[in-house]
Amino acid sequence: MGPGVESMRRKQANAPNGEGCAPIVFRQEDGGSLIRLQGAIDIGSAAEFKDLLVQGLKSGAPMRVSLEQATSLDVTAIQLLWAASREATRVGVGFALEGSTSESVRSALLNAGLEKFPVPD
Repeated sequence: MGPGVESMRRKQANAPNGEGCAPIVFRQEDGGSLIRLQGAIDIGSAAEFKDLLVQGLKSGAPMRVSLEQATSLDVTAIQLLWAASREATRVGVGFALEGSTSESVRSALLNAGLEKFPVPD
């Protein structure tokens, strides 16, 4: 995906008609990558989320993950964020969570034992 290109992929969240979809938006620009999580991010969107995190890390540019529009994160999503953060540190790529988070997202991150994880307000 070239600079300035944005893609939106939708995963169904137990809804045959597409309602309840939790889109994950990926945007790659010259200055880095942005993954914007929207709605509930759970095991149903884990494979897509992982693929986008790997794609962003492979670019070698700083990566940001926006949690502002996420309503909930399950343990799979939290594990993927943690693993991406560790890998980014290992390879020397910037990695940051951004956006104000809902109380449920903030609680999920903290309850997972990630007190030292950079949880945005």
